[in-house]
Amino acid sequence: MMSTEGIKDWIILNMIPGVGSSAFRRLIKFFGSPSLVLSASLKELAMVRGVTPALCQSIVDNRDNIKIDEELRLIEKHGCKIITIEDQVYPQNLKAIYDPPPLLYVKGELTNSDSNSIAIVGTRNATTYGKTIAENFSSQLASRGITIVSGLAHGIDTYAHKGALNVGGRTIAVVGNGLDIVYPAENAKLFDEIANSGAVISELPMGTKPIRTMFP
Repeated sequence: MMSTEGIKDWIILNMIPGVGSSAFRRLIKFFGSPSLVLSASLKELAMVRGVTPALCQSIVDNRDNIKIDEELRLIEKHGCKIITIEDQVYPQNLKAIYDPPPLLYVKGELTNSDSNSIAIVGTRNATTYGKTIAENFSSQLASRGITIVSGLAHGIDTYAHKGALNVGGRTIAVVGNGLDIVYPAENAKLFDEIANSGAVISELPMGTKPIRTMFP
């Protein structure tokens, strides 16, 4: 992984309003690195195909206003790290999707074995039967070396994580908020257990409140 100093420009570009994963990828492909994107003029930014004039202006207006030192402080305070799509430890299954996030905030550890994974997600208002099935199914898979991926939400997600932890297996929580926020708050203990034996990951900056559309 990159040093803290080397990762700054990745974080800044990722935090600029309007820069989604697709635009991020187009900008990096054109300029070669986040630092070169951030130093480009408005005219140079406008040369990138698929990047709108409004986004070009947003980059110019916001690149010097991102509170990067505060972001780095929170990352360190909460024991997190940044993994970029160029890092070897970036999940290969995630890299293969249509629109992979350019960077991930990670609390815990990702391993090569996580490429052998399965997602178990479901309703927050699960029945007792549904919770039992999710937990048992997760335990059986995790005991066979399969990493269980879910979203830390109430209901099925919670029991999917618990099932893996019950047998000492690996589980990863993909959340739709900053990693300095535990959501739902009732899962704070589960959050810590997952981070200690697997990983909690997010593509969102620290301090980002839960966004429904960002959960798996």
